[in-house]
Amino acid sequence: MKLLHQRCREEGVNLHFEQNVDDLSQFADSDIIVACDGIGSAIRTQFTSEFGTKIELKKNRFVWMGSTKPLDAFTYFFRTTPFGTIVAHTYQYEQGMSTWIFECSDETWRKFGFEVTNEEDTIQKMAEIFKEELDGHPLISNKSHWRQFPHVTNEKWFHNNIVMLGDAKATAHYSIGSGTKLAMDSAIGLSDAVIANPNDVQTAFTQYDKTRRNTVEMIQYAALVSLDWFENMDRHMQHQFYQFAFGRMTRSKKVTFENLQIRDKSFTDKVLKEFNDNNNVNDKNQSVAFSTFKLRDLELSNRIVMAPMGQYSAENGLVNDWHLVHYGSRATGGVGLVLTEMTAVSPTGRITLGCAGIYNENQIVEWKKITDFIHQYTQTKIGIQLGHSGRKGAIIKPWEGQNEPIEKAWELLSASPIPFHTNMATPKEMTMNDMNQITVEFVQATKNAEQTGFDLIELQAHHGFLLASFLSPLTNTRTDEFGGSIENRIKFPLRVFTEMRKVFPQHKPMSVRISASDWAENGISEKDVIYIAHAFKSAGADIINVSTGNTLVPQQPQMGRMWQTPFSDLVRNTVHIPTITTGYIQDIDQVNTIILNGRADLVALGRPLLADANFVRTAQAYENVQTNDIPVQYKMGSSHLYPLKASERKQMEGMKKALKPKSNK
Repeated sequence: MKLLHQRCREEGVNLHFEQNVDDLSQFADSDIIVACDGIGSAIRTQFTSEFGTKIELKKNRFVWMGSTKPLDAFTYFFRTTPFGTIVAHTYQYEQGMSTWIFECSDETWRKFGFEVTNEEDTIQKMAEIFKEELDGHPLISNKSHWRQFPHVTNEKWFHNNIVMLGDAKATAHYSIGSGTKLAMDSAIGLSDAVIANPNDVQTAFTQYDKTRRNTVEMIQYAALVSLDWFENMDRHMQHQFYQFAFGRMTRSKKVTFENLQIRDKSFTDKVLKEFNDNNNVNDKNQSVAFSTFKLRDLELSNRIVMAPMGQYSAENGLVNDWHLVHYGSRATGGVGLVLTEMTAVSPTGRITLGCAGIYNENQIVEWKKITDFIHQYTQTKIGIQLGHSGRKGAIIKPWEGQNEPIEKAWELLSASPIPFHTNMATPKEMTMNDMNQITVEFVQATKNAEQTGFDLIELQAHHGFLLASFLSPLTNTRTDEFGGSIENRIKFPLRVFTEMRKVFPQHKPMSVRISASDWAENGISEKDVIYIAHAFKSAGADIINVSTGNTLVPQQPQMGRMWQTPFSDLVRNTVHIPTITTGYIQDIDQVNTIILNGRADLVALGRPLLADANFVRTAQAYENVQTNDIPVQYKMGSSHLYPLKASERKQMEGMKKALKPKSNK
């Protein structure tokens, strides 16, 4: 700060301190007014509508204090109390002085009886809780009032001659430590824009917004993901030490196992050893993605799953050579589990005329060719996803158009008469007779799947299809016993699953795929999701495949790398049931990171496996995993692939080490 003051004086800038600016009219003749007045910006507040300001108060409570306790590095201290977890974010900012930010859930805050402005009470309680960490040093307050973090966004960063900088413009939670850097980078961006457009302030402001907005929003997103981890500390505290520490370090999803391995291999070795010890893995250095996983009597050779992806290439519900090659190549390619595309339980349960079915003998015969091939030539297991399209059915194939009905469309069914799209017909609200008929169809499809030789069945109850339409309050507006509360909304999907479980062999596992968010206002709640997962677990589900969205056409998903893993984390570590996760997972490093930090047990890949049937074989070579499941016809390829991937990895790690920031010790 002193350097900035010095530089301002060198450039002839007049500095004024301790002076409130309540009236901007005195600067009306200025070319530019920079509003950099902090998180509670008075200038921004005056022009809220012009800037399009949105402020969301996050759930946790925090208080900002200081201490004379010396610290040699940025340090987190976690304390478990009878009322919940409290964390101290701490760092030294000058010799003999350190910052201590205490954070906890609102529930923990209330149980402790904290008061917003009672600094003396806060100091007394925190000094006792963290007495070991403070080591006799006092806590120091300076208007240290409890707050909730305000997530600030603005649709526009400028208005007339006013332009915003710093926390006035956008906030990022302090847990990623980017606030000052964000402000400085934006200041540089604004300066560059003004210099490039010295005679046109509005063009300069537009350039500033254009060059900086994407970066700012990316950092804000990472900060929100980081904050989500801290909002769920109590859930994460159940993990063992190294998994907990690893989860905290990888919480924003920007840091991965490989990142940390390059920085500190001794730490990642401990994380890996703890995982392998807990999972009885013999090779303590083995990549966790290639550890086995068991559901009932079914053992998977690795934790990579081929996600259900519609091929829309069947005829009259019959799979064919396309499907044999499609599924067979991913099986020879080494995935642990293949999950088929949604397979309809009836002709009117199809999404398109190209969808697969398993409701007649011919279909059983054709599916059995695929299961027999996979079982004969690979160690891969294969599960079938059984479903019914509901209100999303009777449309043309995706590459022919979006949400366009077929000619001679059949009558659609749903929980309530709400069309999925304006192009599509309004579905019939299901009667009890309809429910009875659909249940019979699912049960028969289950028997057919067992006859076909499938190792696992997954029930489709996601993405707004028939069963999912009962679960979401946005698609279920019924007033009878199947509508209203989640206890009522789950009745029919749970009945279907229970009847399926009765006829599927007990030694074989079953999965349910659910949508854990509708990405729309007043959609399914976190509480609903937990209830749904508990109910299916109690009914005999062995694993929950956690997805999100596609309930409505107008949705606003927050997408990014590994974007759906927090929902899997919620289900897995609250309901204590294994989960499958998916969503923009691109490489083996991300797979390892997800499993190690306890967010899921299996990772399903969609598009990466569409692009590369041998994704798993390449990953095994990259990780130097010695495997015995490569078909004998392909084994000779390993002598080429393994050295190639070892060389590529060594080169990449060398580049990362060269780019590693220098230590400031």
